[in-house]
Amino acid sequence: MLGAEFPPVAILVAGLAGFGLLIGSFLNVVIVRVPQDRSVVTPRSACPTCGELISGFDNVPVLSWLLLRGRSRCCQERISLRYPVIEILTGVAFAAVALWKGWSWEVPGLLYLAAIGIALAVIDFDVHRLPNAIVLPSYPITAVLLVVAALGEGVPGALAGAAIGGVAMYVFYFVLMFVYPSGMGFGDVKLGGVLGLYLGWYGWEEAVVGGFAAFLLGAVVGLGAILFAGATRKSMIPFGPFMLAGAGLGLVYGTPLVDWYLGLSGLR
Repeated sequence: MLGAEFPPVAILVAGLAGFGLLIGSFLNVVIVRVPQDRSVVTPRSACPTCGELISGFDNVPVLSWLLLRGRSRCCQERISLRYPVIEILTGVAFAAVALWKGWSWEVPGLLYLAAIGIALAVIDFDVHRLPNAIVLPSYPITAVLLVVAALGEGVPGALAGAAIGGVAMYVFYFVLMFVYPSGMGFGDVKLGGVLGLYLGWYGWEEAVVGGFAAFLLGAVVGLGAILFAGATRKSMIPFGPFMLAGAGLGLVYGTPLVDWYLGLSGLR
């Protein structure tokens, strides 16, 4: 922890929730432009229907969508509900990190993971691709953030776990891609390495649960799609969102679930 002299965690939660709304607005730009190999900085956001530039007043996260009643001011075309949903989801995710970790050196790294996780999950769902423009820079950025967290929290040994976790999950997914190329892409392999850094930083329990949860979630959703949505075994269902969701479950519940299982089986 950073110290007792910091304000109550509620202030951090509220601040990061608001910050998350702003980041969510930026993620909406990333989700649209990165798959198209366009800059996320320029030009300014414009109406996708008529091309008119969107004013700052009409670009306030969530609030603008509500005031405009979900329609563009310039041409009255409907604005997708997905935009405010992503903004709210990001705000909630950032607030959840604050509630979970409080005033901790771990928070910046987890916020970064939450942000890229939301962007990558939606992009993979949309275009079945995990862009290098997001995944590859995440390696050095994650490394720096985890080094800062390890030194700030006084757990330098966690960096060895991060390195082992990153390599292990990268190799694991690479082997899966080699064995089953139609079900696993190289983007999944590269994302696996990033998630392995985080999971390994926290411990082997988080890594095991995070890896297993990805396949369990994928199997449950895939079966549901076959039973209720008319999908078939050959239907293309992106695996990235399940990897990200599984990693989230592993980070939060990894140790408690392993302790419960070992206790239940009499091994602990």
